[in-house]
Amino acid sequence: MRPYSPNSPEAMSRLLAMLIVTDGNLDQHEIEALDALHVYEVLGLSRKDFMQVLVDYCNDISDEAEQDGTIHLIDLPRVDRLLEDVTDRNRRILVCALALDLSKADGTISESEMTLLRYMMAHWNITLDDLENEFIRN
Repeated sequence: MRPYSPNSPEAMSRLLAMLIVTDGNLDQHEIEALDALHVYEVLGLSRKDFMQVLVDYCNDISDEAEQDGTIHLIDLPRVDRLLEDVTDRNRRILVCALALDLSKADGTISESEMTLLRYMMAHWNITLDDLENEFIRN
């Protein structure tokens, strides 16, 4: 996995990239949602840079494939390592809120998206109330 600075836009983007591909389907609605939610501006990087993080993530997990070509889209040790790249609580809440919105973009939240989102929130000790309170307050 490529190293990114802690709390960097790239580290946060990689977590969203992980969520986007976790169901094995890169849906056009999710890509459109990135624009609609102004994800690039919110994270502080360009669309091109976000897409590069997405491509790099896909390449990195491909490099971790089993001998038979199997790619583990949800690999908990990898997920744990990537979650540790975001240490700031406000940035964690932002990533979770964006992840929730992105996971709904194609009209349904897949089981793998829900599993990953719940895991992220539990790992970071974030609740749905935390998300609601943060975004209602602002």
